[in-house]
Amino acid sequence: MNTFATASPIPSVGDTHEAPGTQTSALPEETCRVSEPRPVAVLVLAAGEGTRMKSRIPKVLHPLCGRSMLGHVLAAAGQLDPHRMVVVAGHGRDEVGAEAIRYEPDVAVVVQDRQAGTGHAVRMVIETLGMMPGIVLVTYGDMPLLRARTLAELVREHAAAGNAVTVLTARVGDPSSYGRIVRDEHGALAEIVEYADATPDQRAIDEINSGCYAFDGALLADAIKRVATSNAQGQEYLTDVVAILRGDGHLVGAVLAADPGEVQGVNDRVQLAQVRRAYNDRLLEDWMRAGVTIVDPASTWIDADVTLGQDAEILPGTHLEGQTSIGPGATVGPHCRLTDTSVGQDASVSFTVCVQAEIGPEATVGPYAYLRPGTRIGAGAHIGCHVELKNSVVGAGAKVPHLSYVGDADIGEGANIGAATIFSNYDGAAKHRTTIGADVFTGSDTILVAPVTVGDGAYTAAGSVITEDVPPGALGVARGRQHNSEGWVERRRPGTRAAARARRAAEAAPGAPGSAGEPARDDDEGAQGR
Repeated sequence: MNTFATASPIPSVGDTHEAPGTQTSALPEETCRVSEPRPVAVLVLAAGEGTRMKSRIPKVLHPLCGRSMLGHVLAAAGQLDPHRMVVVAGHGRDEVGAEAIRYEPDVAVVVQDRQAGTGHAVRMVIETLGMMPGIVLVTYGDMPLLRARTLAELVREHAAAGNAVTVLTARVGDPSSYGRIVRDEHGALAEIVEYADATPDQRAIDEINSGCYAFDGALLADAIKRVATSNAQGQEYLTDVVAILRGDGHLVGAVLAADPGEVQGVNDRVQLAQVRRAYNDRLLEDWMRAGVTIVDPASTWIDADVTLGQDAEILPGTHLEGQTSIGPGATVGPHCRLTDTSVGQDASVSFTVCVQAEIGPEATVGPYAYLRPGTRIGAGAHIGCHVELKNSVVGAGAKVPHLSYVGDADIGEGANIGAATIFSNYDGAAKHRTTIGADVFTGSDTILVAPVTVGDGAYTAAGSVITEDVPPGALGVARGRQHNSEGWVERRRPGTRAAARARRAAEAAPGAPGSAGEPARDDDEGAQGR
């Protein structure tokens, strides 16, 4: 058994949405941070291998909507502001522990060396960290749909009733293999029966155990030591603690989840896809109710930490990932993928991939542009079709309209980068930077070999390879003088279609024999004339 501390908090998912600037979009009931009653600890059970996932990745680390399942659970539980957060790890303990560190400061990771049941996992926590007087909340690392407000209601009802344990339950159409809630003749919670141990009548019950509990910490520490393994799986069930506490004469209770979908666990990739869709739908609905237009929710995917401004419009086929923020009135899509990218107010982005980029207000990007990390597009600038930028700054009102690569460059305001301009930034050993001044015009097919500077108001001639600085207001010309070698095709490529076409063109040219510019010469007539 091991414990180790962790660090790194994040904002809670699905509970608070803040759009860029002063635009804030959130459902009122999701913005409140729960302060009373405050759990002494939240225990997140995340030790299972998840064999049905058929993956090298521990089950709780599979991602959906920008976070791992464990990350979603920690974010929701963190809204209750517990005194201590505990994650029980087993399979992939190092990876699970590291993921917990990313999301929660001061988390304690307790290792369950052998997976001997949920009761065993909780017993490991108590044996490692000691008895925790107060409210102890237990939940699972594979239930990413569970909302903070539902956990808060469980804790609130538990405290108000003075229960020894309160169970979060749900009524579902297909209870499948969940544990069943058995109630007595008065409707009170009598026991929880695991599916493997349930009778046919008990399996017909549609109220199921979610696996989430609020416990009295001191009573839990006493009861967990008395959990037996006399069941179909030979494991220590946490559910048995309910019967033990009830048998001791303590109050036990249940809280029915308002949305049964919240308690859905994930055991395989099919369920992961179902939960991912459900979580995404929840996010999209929240944003639409907050004043964002999402034209086709079925083809739109938004991560939990994305923020959207009022009157933003998201067109079909768009994926917004990571910490992406979309400003008020901006239009994104169709068919865009933006990761950790900010889009300014009233900007437009279409058919574009952006990674760690900044797009200024009223700028336009796309179609078919690629903005790589470090790219910053100024206000009102235009990035056009088939343009790639990397680690570059494009000034306000500047244009890179089409078919260009801009790497490691600073482009001044109002500059116009001609079609097929290439910023040649790599010499085979190191990257170098190019500076383009304000109101510069580069001719089509210019190659700028870094490091080089083109001064304010300067021009470059089309087809130039610029290797030296161009002073402000100058025209940079760097290309060979054109020379035409007459008749080269017929001499060097005889018998080709090009040679035949060239011959016909020469014969039809003004001044050629038989052309309109010179009467045809008839050798036979000449002979007769002699």
